[in-house]
Amino acid sequence: MPEISLKHKIALGLIPRIGDINARKLVSFFGDVEAIFREPYRNLVKIPGIGHGLAKYITDRSYLDSAEKEAAYVEKNNIRTFFYLDDDYPFRLRQCDDSPVVFFFKGNCDLNAPKMLSVVGTRNATVHGRETCESIIRDLGRGHPDIVIVSGLAYGIDIASHKAALANNILTIGVLGHGFRTIYPSIHRSVANNIILHGGLLTDFVSDALPERNNFIKRNRIIAGLSDATLIVESGISGGALITADIAGSYNRDVLAVPGRPGDQWSKGCNSLIRQNKAALIENAADIEYILDWMPEKPVKAVQKTLFSDLSETEQLIYNLLVKEGELTIDLICRTLGIPVYKLSSLLLQMEFRGLIRSCPGNLYRV
Repeated sequence: MPEISLKHKIALGLIPRIGDINARKLVSFFGDVEAIFREPYRNLVKIPGIGHGLAKYITDRSYLDSAEKEAAYVEKNNIRTFFYLDDDYPFRLRQCDDSPVVFFFKGNCDLNAPKMLSVVGTRNATVHGRETCESIIRDLGRGHPDIVIVSGLAYGIDIASHKAALANNILTIGVLGHGFRTIYPSIHRSVANNIILHGGLLTDFVSDALPERNNFIKRNRIIAGLSDATLIVESGISGGALITADIAGSYNRDVLAVPGRPGDQWSKGCNSLIRQNKAALIENAADIEYILDWMPEKPVKAVQKTLFSDLSETEQLIYNLLVKEGELTIDLICRTLGIPVYKLSSLLLQMEFRGLIRSCPGNLYRV
């Protein structure tokens, strides 16, 4: 097949209602991506699975202009474009029939890393759920320094997963349900910027795509397909985490779930997956190593937290206050210590990354 221009790679993914599966069929039929955009309507309608409706969209050609602008944007912003026929297209995604024909990535992570684990769950994560998530990721990182944690940058378990990875020097990938001009939720922008430096952000949406509801359902197939297994930490009886679990199962990937107490709202989804034999029961990192046959690369050693002598004077004040009070909101810390909110937010985030404090639901912080 002749070399394909970046504009035409992007354009193939922009054809309305064509879908990733039909896009592949078109390329297979013509043997050339650019030929699709030269073919007249009368020939397109004769192709099985295309018909009059899709042929109309393909011959519109207006999306070629959009693709040219998008190509200029990704090149200007050092965003990598992965096309399904490229040699470096992630091999795990290549195994999935509906994986994106084209997607965009900004970061420094190998998308074909030896070990990749997706971690998802409810947006209403409990303190116990977040601590379980952090504990599992921390322990996995000790025995498997090459592991990559994949999640969706959403509230709850997703952001807890990313933060736990960053705090333990583990690469992490955030899969977005929108384009690169947006970060949703915006409160996670600082974490997203850190992820770019220690992993990367990935999306199959063009740069100006907004965070619409259906986009997040669509992006779940990437979260499931990019990894060796998907771990559900907490989930209600329905929701995005269970959709991701179902997709992972359809890809013949391992699905793992942390059980919870009977009757707990945010344990019902995990317990249901385990009860139906759709997921393996996971209590700790060792269970994941057993299920996936991952042998630790080195003996597990305790990781010492940053020494207090490394704290700045202001960080020491924050730490001492949280030790004394147990847990406080950012507003109370701000008022008690007289630190501006913009400065305090940055300090709290850095202290969290260093494993000195934890963030909890309700903008609470504690050691």
